[in-house]
Amino acid sequence: MKKQFGILVFLTLLLSSCLRLDSNFFNNSDKISSYKWDNYTGEREIPNLPLSYHIPDSLFHELKLVSDDNGNKASISAVYLGDTKTIASDTVILYCHGNKFHMDLYWNRAKLLAYTGGLGRFGVMMMDYRGYGLSEGEPSESGLQADVIACLKWLKENGLKSENLIIYGFSLGSAPATKLALENPVMPAAKLVLEAPFASAQALTEDAAKLSLPASYFTNIKVDNESTIQNLKIPFCLFHGRDDDFLRYEAHGKRVFEACPESPGKEQHVVPGAVHNDLPAVMGFETYSATLLNFIRK
Repeated sequence: MKKQFGILVFLTLLLSSCLRLDSNFFNNSDKISSYKWDNYTGEREIPNLPLSYHIPDSLFHELKLVSDDNGNKASISAVYLGDTKTIASDTVILYCHGNKFHMDLYWNRAKLLAYTGGLGRFGVMMMDYRGYGLSEGEPSESGLQADVIACLKWLKENGLKSENLIIYGFSLGSAPATKLALENPVMPAAKLVLEAPFASAQALTEDAAKLSLPASYFTNIKVDNESTIQNLKIPFCLFHGRDDDFLRYEAHGKRVFEACPESPGKEQHVVPGAVHNDLPAVMGFETYSATLLNFIRK
């Protein structure tokens, strides 16, 4: 009887914890009234980026875009790093950030990407999903895609060609990145980069609960990168920290990589000692940038 009661208590606690997956999937809890960029003093994804990775005002552009999620419109905040007059001839990295906070947290990442191959070699665009930072609305699974599509529309309107579009998804951002790398109503992508992606909602619940229960028991999120990427037809690069304890490589990144069809340019970089959000620093900024540059140039 005591054993049965203990199991019941365990399952109750487990279910109550996992049922919070929907609300914890989006972590936009750090409310701000303005973006601080270099002057931000809060948590950074890459806190130790050298000051030499500076973005001059001439290459910095804050944007407000309209995102339309099946009639549910929201004004979202975005930033473009690069010369807006040369987008038609440039290659652009569209960066889809993780589930936490807002663009100030990921600002150093955007700067690092802007220095790939030297400052000005690539344009970089980043947005805050609806409900994040100064973007309006409430975050949702379908909203993620709509918000990235709003950026794609802006890039296309400013002349970007599909053969010069690189979509890069980190963590939560791997969901819209993977989906839109396969198909989107604006323009095809040339290449896909994922860092610390999650395999699926099912994998998230199984890895957290260590039980083979349907994801539908715990969440309404239906993202399945592992299945989606099976149809990918463009070059794919995976980065994942070997010691990532938030989205473990074996449970997530490895499954996504192995599900991707063998195609020209498919490569992965699993970095020993790196956890969920410090891979570029552990890998070394120059090594990380050179690896990304080599993939893009192939």
